[in-house]
Amino acid sequence: MKKLGKKYVEASNKVEKNKTYDIEEAIKLVKETSITKFDSSVEVAMNLNIDTKKADQQLRGSIVLPNGTGKSKKILVLAKGAAATEAQNAGADFVGDTDLIDKIANENWFDFDVIVATPEMMPALGKIGKVLGPKGLMPNPKTGTVTTTPAKTVNDIKKGMVEYRADSLGNVHGIIGKVSFDEKALTENLTYFINTIIKSKPTAVKGKFVKNISICTTMGPGIKLNLNSLTNNN
Repeated sequence: MKKLGKKYVEASNKVEKNKTYDIEEAIKLVKETSITKFDSSVEVAMNLNIDTKKADQQLRGSIVLPNGTGKSKKILVLAKGAAATEAQNAGADFVGDTDLIDKIANENWFDFDVIVATPEMMPALGKIGKVLGPKGLMPNPKTGTVTTTPAKTVNDIKKGMVEYRADSLGNVHGIIGKVSFDEKALTENLTYFINTIIKSKPTAVKGKFVKNISICTTMGPGIKLNLNSLTNNN
């Protein structure tokens, strides 16, 4: 742990504490401050001027990043008939209906990362909602994981769809790629993520929407972005 601590300190010293960086500058720095031996994820954190206790200021959805995340996910699709066949052809890892719901309930089976379900499957799936909810696996229409076209969602996930949800403090987190991505790909992903969130500003929110934004690698130091370099932050 001491060795890791030393690496973190050395990486932190490259980041000026009271400085905010333009996006291109921040992306270059985040690659330089990666301290893990593995290919770290690059993450963004946005603090928003919202009150999530109010229903009209809750923020949740999904984004298909232009350059993907560099991370593959095992996809479980719950559907019947043609929708199930199309999902299978789209490359879903597991496809079924109540048989797989029973497997989760009875065998504690969680060999997947995301569930995509058709609306007709939701009543049966709701019976194990207390198990899926805490794991963040419950499908939701706002993220596109409850849909009549599961094959499209499977394709989106494989392309690099990331889900986001504002927490009680108004923070939104997301993965925008890997350290191994080139600067252009990370910049495009980050810009797309930020712009999507800004466009999702609830109408009830007045004044500046984004309080601050930072990026970091897994276990790396945070790098604050210059909000003046962003557009539409009103």
